[in-house]
Amino acid sequence: MTLYLADPSAGLLDLSLSFVAEVIAFIVMILVLGRWVYPRVMAAAEGRQRQIGEQLAAAERARHEAEDRLRLAEAQFQEARAQAAGIIEGAGRSADQLRAELRARAEEDAGRIIENAARDIEAERQKAIDSVRTEVADLVVEATEKVVGETLDDQRHKKLIADAIAQVSVDSRN
Repeated sequence: MTLYLADPSAGLLDLSLSFVAEVIAFIVMILVLGRWVYPRVMAAAEGRQRQIGEQLAAAERARHEAEDRLRLAEAQFQEARAQAAGIIEGAGRSADQLRAELRARAEEDAGRIIENAARDIEAERQKAIDSVRTEVADLVVEATEKVVGETLDDQRHKKLIADAIAQVSVDSRN
């Protein structure tokens, strides 16, 4: 059976039963899809969209946390660097202080050594002077004994030695 909506000779629209069945099947399919399939597809799409949104939010939170941890690590690094600089500076000051103490101790030791050497030199000089005086005194006594021809008593002997030493001291100063 063929239905003609217009003149069959015109050939504009030829409706057949198969066409009508196809239109009805299409409408039923649209209704079935709209009633049962489309809501499930939409729910799955919305669920997926919600899941993606949650994942994006979690990624954003993780990024913020990572940035915070990075800032904290940088702050700790700067603090460690400042501590290291402080330790190095303290070590430098300690080294300077130790150097100054060692220098002061060395100068003190050198002063003590020079002082001891000066005392030793003075003692040796005094020994030499005393030795020379003794020898001069002995020579004077011998010379006097030879000239005078007799030995002197202790009193005269001491006076003669003192006079001779005084004379030698006066002569050596001039």
